[in-house]
Amino acid sequence: MNYRHAYHAGNFADVVKHAVLVRIVDYLKRKDKPFRVIDTHAGAGVYDLAADEADRTGEWRGGIRRLFEAEIDPEAATLLAPYLAAVTALNAAEPLRFYPGSPVIVRQMLRGRDRLTAIELHPEDAFALRSRFAADFQARVITLDGWLALGAHVPPKEKRGLVLVDPPFEREGEFDRIVDGLAKAHKRWPGGIYALWYPIKDHEAVARFRARLGATGIGRISDFWVLIRPPSPEPRLDGCGMIVVNPPHVLAEEMRTVLAALAPLLADRGGALWRIETIAGEAGSGAAG
Repeated sequence: MNYRHAYHAGNFADVVKHAVLVRIVDYLKRKDKPFRVIDTHAGAGVYDLAADEADRTGEWRGGIRRLFEAEIDPEAATLLAPYLAAVTALNAAEPLRFYPGSPVIVRQMLRGRDRLTAIELHPEDAFALRSRFAADFQARVITLDGWLALGAHVPPKEKRGLVLVDPPFEREGEFDRIVDGLAKAHKRWPGGIYALWYPIKDHEAVARFRARLGATGIGRISDFWVLIRPPSPEPRLDGCGMIVVNPPHVLAEEMRTVLAALAPLLADRGGALWRIETIAGEAGSGAAG
């Protein structure tokens, strides 16, 4: 309950997470059938990068500001266009003042029949999100522990869509909660797409997490991760990743282009590494850069 994403909004991890997110949502739009996005840890929706919280850490300067000001590969720019459009939509008066969280990015991408369920436990953030989506029939905001949503809100009635799981990782056992929650949700809705964000801070814990995912028996799991600097003996956020269950068939190829452009841009003093790895499913679908 103490975690506030306002301190970290727009940092390199948000850039990676939201780059993957928009490519999945864009894929879902390729079919005429409606879909639903369920965001289990939705946050406040919009973050003021000039506010004390964001200014205190300055993390956004190494994330969205670098991307916003950069000239990147045209193909990568096209793939990132829905993401950057969501950022631009909030910053008509100033170059870069506000940053959209996942529910706002998703909402901007939805078509008329698509739906968003945004779940947030923190009362202030839930109130802010509910106020932003007031009278919006396509977006529903629920004040609830996001882990409960993995059992209570899948499958959606549309039977198509994405579950985004982006926990704060402020408590012990978050990796285990992700695996257990995914296993429960996948049994209820095996055809859904699941995108699970995780930090790369404790590298041994990450290795155990990946091994546990591989042992779940879930058929198709891909891992998209970026390190912005080499591992350090002291705990720090060296990188992040997105686990995607039932990844769209185009996602790996698209993210090769995107991560190749993003990794050097987000690197801390020149050192960056990215990978696309297969945890379960067809071999040979990984890439490295």
